[in-house]
Amino acid sequence: MAIVATDRAVFISVGSNLGDKLDNCLKGIAALTESGKSVLLGTSRFFRTSPVDYMDQDWFVNAAVKIRTTLNPLDLLDKLVAIQRRMGRKADTVRFGPRVLDLDILLYDDRVIRTPRLEIPHPRMHKRAFVLQPICDIDPTIIHPALGKTVADLLGRLDDDEQQIIPLENQPTLL
Repeated sequence: MAIVATDRAVFISVGSNLGDKLDNCLKGIAALTESGKSVLLGTSRFFRTSPVDYMDQDWFVNAAVKIRTTLNPLDLLDKLVAIQRRMGRKADTVRFGPRVLDLDILLYDDRVIRTPRLEIPHPRMHKRAFVLQPICDIDPTIIHPALGKTVADLLGRLDDDEQQIIPLENQPTLL
């Protein structure tokens, strides 16, 4: 199946829990737009977030960004993987474990894509406060194309008291 880009709006999750976490996230966001094929349209606040699934690790810094891109979804995925590697991310030895930088495509316009390499919307985004709250910061009315609910509704229905998400006190300005 050919996946074609048509200058779409995309939401990307950004996170780090190794080294200078905030700086890693900022460098990852900057690298998204360096080729000129993507433009930053919006950013969320940055949050300190507790780990999910694999608990024996440091807390993360997480945010979300909205970009406009001419890259098709698989080319964008390749770009994100290249940025992560350039920032020092190695192959994950522990699923959901520590990482210097994590960039995930959450939404690619209103498309639903299922390939062996890529699932959009991100398959766990509706279960993650550290994903939903940052998207709500940018636009709480965005509709999850597979579930038909707004991200604000999904966040409000999240029933997981273990997930902690705390806004950083000193927020960087990106736009």
